[in-house]
Amino acid sequence: MNAHRRRLTALARPVYFSLLASVAAGIINTVWVSRLGGAAVAAVAVATGTENVLLGVALVFASGTTVLVAHARGAEDPGAVRSAVRGGWALCALVTPVVAAGGWLLREPLARLVLAGDGAAPGLAVQYFAVSLPGMAVFYVQNLVDGILKGTGDTRTPMRLALLANGLILGVDPFLIHAYGVRGAALSTVLCRCVALAAGLVVLRRSAPPAEAAAARPAEGTGAALRRTLTTGLPMSADFTVRQGGALVLVAIVARIGTTAVAGYAIAYKVMYIATMAFYAVRQAAAIHTAHTRGAGRDERDAIGRQAVLLSGTAGLLAALLLAALAPWIMRAFGAGPAVAHDGALFLRCFGPYLLLTACFIALGGVYEGSGGAPVLLRVTLAGTALQLPLAYALSGLGAPGICLALALSMAAQCAALRLWAVRARRQEDARGSLVRAV
Repeated sequence: MNAHRRRLTALARPVYFSLLASVAAGIINTVWVSRLGGAAVAAVAVATGTENVLLGVALVFASGTTVLVAHARGAEDPGAVRSAVRGGWALCALVTPVVAAGGWLLREPLARLVLAGDGAAPGLAVQYFAVSLPGMAVFYVQNLVDGILKGTGDTRTPMRLALLANGLILGVDPFLIHAYGVRGAALSTVLCRCVALAAGLVVLRRSAPPAEAAAARPAEGTGAALRRTLTTGLPMSADFTVRQGGALVLVAIVARIGTTAVAGYAIAYKVMYIATMAFYAVRQAAAIHTAHTRGAGRDERDAIGRQAVLLSGTAGLLAALLLAALAPWIMRAFGAGPAVAHDGALFLRCFGPYLLLTACFIALGGVYEGSGGAPVLLRVTLAGTALQLPLAYALSGLGAPGICLALALSMAAQCAALRLWAVRARRQEDARGSLVRAV
């Protein structure tokens, strides 16, 4: 097996299982909450969706720190490693209180915004937010600890911490939900994350570098390190947020087809998470590996990109075939009625080309993130989303196939744009190299 593929596989596998554990815990959490009634399910579903959006904020310091630590480790520069870690902690300390305190203060307007109406759901969402939004402080610090460990090439420990937190949530949920209702679901999540965070901090302390490396002076001051982390992580965070926002708007476009189409699309999209998490796992692995090799003075972006696309593309092709073949049985497993099952199965069968193109784009994005090309990736994502939504609106008259065609065409354009940019950048680098040799 190719050396790059082995390394990507070793890094990506634990990331995938940690993501899978989080999704599984979320589904089972919803099952327990469902005993409290439909309003409680709606409140928790929307509240946890809001948390997913806020995850984009954490990517600023978590992903930024991962890339900078991996680059410094590749360069074997202890001072740069210390600067990267210091910058991550400084940015986390700056951002976290704003989100945690601001979220708590705005919990009622936020609940009314995401759950319009006078029913019980907005009030229940306020109860959940009263615990979960201050608890984002724990979630953010946990993400930073994971980011530092991933930067050192250790993706197994974050996986174990995720399994620990989500395993505890599954055990504690029934008791706290029974005792405190919706608020208990949020309390369970925060408390179990605290346990995982404590374990992560212990691991981080034990994995500290030797005394001589720890004594190395940071390569730059705290302010400069913070700005570097912000510059590195902000495009990654914005890319994630744009995609989440585009997905929300797309649901409104699907609603033009009908209520059953929305329900079928929602189930199909959740099922696709199992595949897309694999793509994002490869993306993280590619970012870490690319940053490490660049830090070591080796430009192996092309080779890493090819292997990342091969791994993720294979997963995408396999997922597309399985979803198409098993679509009716998948919808039955979710207990969907005949009309919803029909629309959901149609979406699953039409998603194939989009899923394969998405696999390639997401995986290749990791190479861009690891080599400082995240701003380019963000511009492509913005342009792709701006193309995707009008296309989906225009083709929604064709039903599910029209929506899926719009998604596939938009993603094909994004893949082509990345390819063209890569070719252009390579030509410019070759021209600069020729000029230097001539001089």
